[in-house]
Amino acid sequence: MTFDEAMEQLKSLGTEQNRTIYLRHGATEPVFGVSFAHIRALQRGIRADQELADQLWASGNHDARILATLVADPASISSAHLDEWSRDLDNYILCDAFSSLVGKTPFVDEKIDRWCALKSEWRAATGWNLVAGAAMSQEEIDDGYFASCLDEIVSDIKGAPNRVRHSMNQALICIGVRNPTLRKKALTAARKIGKVEVDHGETGCKTPDAAAYIDRTLAHRQMKSTGS
Repeated sequence: MTFDEAMEQLKSLGTEQNRTIYLRHGATEPVFGVSFAHIRALQRGIRADQELADQLWASGNHDARILATLVADPASISSAHLDEWSRDLDNYILCDAFSSLVGKTPFVDEKIDRWCALKSEWRAATGWNLVAGAAMSQEEIDDGYFASCLDEIVSDIKGAPNRVRHSMNQALICIGVRNPTLRKKALTAARKIGKVEVDHGETGCKTPDAAAYIDRTLAHRQMKSTGS
């Protein structure tokens, strides 16, 4: 699929209702308002195409950039290229999609180390999204690594930028459901932190209570494992 064909399809699939919703959630113009279901359907027809991904990202269009994160090739995109894209992040929808791409590359560890320490809201939020993803998927990582992440969250979350607080809270939750030892440490961290305040703008989104969410998730897992 060519760039022009992709943009034409995105434009035809956009709706004013979705556009309004995305703008309310922080997406920046230009926005077509394409549903994630339609974007994923386009991605399945394209598969990995880094050249097209670069063109889509360079367009500056919100929907095109979401599609770019899906058709980019995690095996060929470079660390420097990810840094370049990360500087364009300007809303949490794009940030979450970009985090999913980075999580499939070999550069997760270095990006966590670099981005979590930045003052840039969206790059730091991406770093903590990657911590959350690692807690859920990378079984080889030692518990001590995630325990140190919990210490950092306790120390820094209250003074972090808005969406970084949200991503840190999500990382805390993911660490807490990783295993019983980290659950205890995460619940202790959540009690020390207390309520995490995040401004979700003109949306119905709420910041989950980390301790309650951890307990609910583990209870649900136990129910599924016992078949009750």
